[in-house]
Amino acid sequence: MPPLDKVLIRDLTLRTIIGVDSWERIKPQAIVVTIEVETQSIEAAARYDTVSDTVNYGTLCKRITQFSEASTFKSVEALALGILRIGLDHVRSIRATVRIEKPGALLHAAAAGLELTRTREELLTSSSPTVDPDLAHTSTTATAPRLSDRIFVKDLRLSTIVGVNPWERESTQIVVISLELWVHLTTAALASDHVPQQHNYRTIVRTISQYVEKSRFKTVEALASAIARISIQRCQVDNITVRIEKPSALSFAEGAGVEITRTASDYTTPSTPSEDGEQPTATLALGGNVGDTVTTMHSALERLQAHPDIQVTNTSFLYRTAPMYVVDQSRFLNCACHIQTNLTPEALLAALKTIEVDLGRDLEQAQRVRNGPRPIDLDILFYGRLIIQTPDLTIPHPRIQERLFVLFPLCDIARHMEHPTLFKTTHQLLKLRLHAESAAGIERVFPLNGRVWSWEERTYLMGILNCTPDSFSDGGQWVDPSAALTHAQSMVQDGADLIDVGGQSTRPNADEITAEEEIQRVVPVVQLLRKHGVKVPISIDTYYSAVAEAALQAGANFINDVSGGQRDPRILAIAARYQVPICLMHMRGNAKTMMGLNDYPAGQVVPIVTTELQACVHHALRAGIYRWNIIVDPGIGFAKNVDQDLDLLRQLSQLTDDQSPIAGFPVLVGTSRKKFIGKITNQEQPKDRAWGTAATCSAAIAGGCRILRVHDVKEMRDVAKVSDRIWASRSSEDAESTPADQRK
Repeated sequence: MPPLDKVLIRDLTLRTIIGVDSWERIKPQAIVVTIEVETQSIEAAARYDTVSDTVNYGTLCKRITQFSEASTFKSVEALALGILRIGLDHVRSIRATVRIEKPGALLHAAAAGLELTRTREELLTSSSPTVDPDLAHTSTTATAPRLSDRIFVKDLRLSTIVGVNPWERESTQIVVISLELWVHLTTAALASDHVPQQHNYRTIVRTISQYVEKSRFKTVEALASAIARISIQRCQVDNITVRIEKPSALSFAEGAGVEITRTASDYTTPSTPSEDGEQPTATLALGGNVGDTVTTMHSALERLQAHPDIQVTNTSFLYRTAPMYVVDQSRFLNCACHIQTNLTPEALLAALKTIEVDLGRDLEQAQRVRNGPRPIDLDILFYGRLIIQTPDLTIPHPRIQERLFVLFPLCDIARHMEHPTLFKTTHQLLKLRLHAESAAGIERVFPLNGRVWSWEERTYLMGILNCTPDSFSDGGQWVDPSAALTHAQSMVQDGADLIDVGGQSTRPNADEITAEEEIQRVVPVVQLLRKHGVKVPISIDTYYSAVAEAALQAGANFINDVSGGQRDPRILAIAARYQVPICLMHMRGNAKTMMGLNDYPAGQVVPIVTTELQACVHHALRAGIYRWNIIVDPGIGFAKNVDQDLDLLRQLSQLTDDQSPIAGFPVLVGTSRKKFIGKITNQEQPKDRAWGTAATCSAAIAGGCRILRVHDVKEMRDVAKVSDRIWASRSSEDAESTPADQRK
């Protein structure tokens, strides 16, 4: 075939409603359209110079304008398909290319858009529109000829640390990033007017921006590669070109930088697991406020898991919330969960209603009294990206965006999930709702020892009860069960909220004992404490699953595992079965080897501890432990030197802040009388380190710690009271929230 001639219209500015604008509003936006059609039909006009044979640009422009401005589109793809068809039909062309730019698409980018190339034959023979639009794209390599379509972002301007010069390490500078996603969209994907996640430039830019603005690369090459990796691994992009320029790099040039193209095959190393975990089939909301709501909530989750066609894959934290709509009723407990299921949405709804009835909900009364008191309520929030509206079922749930009691737990497990009709992530919906409504009526809670505890109330104290002959601080003092009982009662009187019973020393170089010997040390103590009316929760400090189970059966109701579930993974199944909280501590090796395993790169102890704790949390969730029953401990003094211990205390807030992969998990800190305090204060005897311990406890509370594990309960109680008032804005007025009869 001889080379084809081209007819084009360049940079035609139109006004239409297409998706959302840079402020995520559904309003008319300017778009810039360029169309090139390849044809052999201009030969007659060229040979005879006759107007009748020429292409009528005005008519083509008018048809494109009428089509674009008279319709509303959710995606650039659907608009581009329509313009392609007009071009191919009007000029009787063989092939056409359409480029659409949205100058107002993104707040910090010059433009974003799409470029498509199609032949007339491809439009006629492409896939049926019944194909799932999320799957209707072709994943190929960079050299494949079918990658003729481009989704692009032009000149995204972000501020970051990048460079090797001293001033570049101290001050941020602007980098200009342009992206091209090389894809091939089927007609089904184009016509669906739906943007699959891997083609959603808004999602990709949001992910990249969050990463780049926190990064500290020395070279633009490393930054470009990291952007490509994140786009491929987190956003499921198959093929991407990344161009980065530093406008301030050279005095007499407008910019300098690099451009790279990468495919999924270039990155075979798995990415860090995201907080969203596996892609769920459906996301459910659970709530209730009648009867023993904790037990009912557990029962609902157990029945979901027991259903042959449902698997619970993730749970949110647990929240106590003020009633909404009908306010004259008790507070609710709320959570959310992801499930995998092969049930249809209608069958899933029927299964949920059956569970509600089995757990005591009167569905007829629920119809008569909307939003009233109820023992349990199970709602389908999302079912994949399906959009359903029938008399009995609406998906997505129509009131997600107005309910903080749904958005808070939803963000725990699906922070980056985009609402398929509102075009915002759940985190964005939460932030928008918080502009209109206070979160004062919502608190994160956890059930323990027969009551619901609030993480917002105050810092809790865990009193240490070492029933060992060789603990570093008080070894041998509380080996006798009667002595242990007296000490436990004294700690409760001094203000301990929990008692942590341990039967094996985990100090550096301590000798390990068997599970059987540990059981002989701790179980009689737990039994004696319960027999003599100690009603506060009892924690069992062990990494043996057999010890944990024996202690739980004897009356303990909390597991404190210094190995983070790594030494004996069955302990995670025990925690899940007994539905008790478990504290996962960061540790490397064992007591004999851990102090030789502290080779963290300079300044990286906090991110590395965070990543390694994330793996522990991931295994705990996989084992079926509810998110609200997981607590993390950075393991100060375990596989860390003095400077690393201090770095952890100094940067403790980063461990579970909003951007952390373990965001939101409550933190337990145990610094009491430890060796690093003795080194700093020159106090050889552990019992003389109370003042140093007090300083570390205050620092821990300033960093967001929720539980302090201490020897000197009475003294640290005062430290916690004052520190709470200064740092945490949590009340600690003489523990009013704990009934007197439970503090015995």
